[in-house]
Amino acid sequence: MDATRVDRWLWSVRLAKTRADAATACRGGHVRINDRPAKPASPVRVGDRVRARMHDRNRIVEVTRIIEKRVGAPIAQECYVDHTPPEPTGTPVFARRERGAGRPTKKDRRVLDQLGLSRRGR
Repeated sequence: MDATRVDRWLWSVRLAKTRADAATACRGGHVRINDRPAKPASPVRVGDRVRARMHDRNRIVEVTRIIEKRVGAPIAQECYVDHTPPEPTGTPVFARRERGAGRPTKKDRRVLDQLGLSRRGR
């Protein structure tokens, strides 16, 4: 076997929880094969680079083995090489106001604009 459907492969290597999730991601434009948009039936071959946005995470994997049936996690990880960059660590900055403090003052809005947290003007 030299190629298989991308939705089936994503499900087989456990990047998607169900095959329907993989097909929906393909139809929504969240899956690309070698930087080209992929339909659910697009063929995937050894050496292809697959970019998939699955479960609010961008995954970049290179296909090393073609499988069509779902297998255990250790075997599934041998079927691709993960090129996904690591998730950024650190806590996000949120603007917090005391409850009942009312609307922000002009000075507060300037500070929020400097931090890039203001929703005005967007």
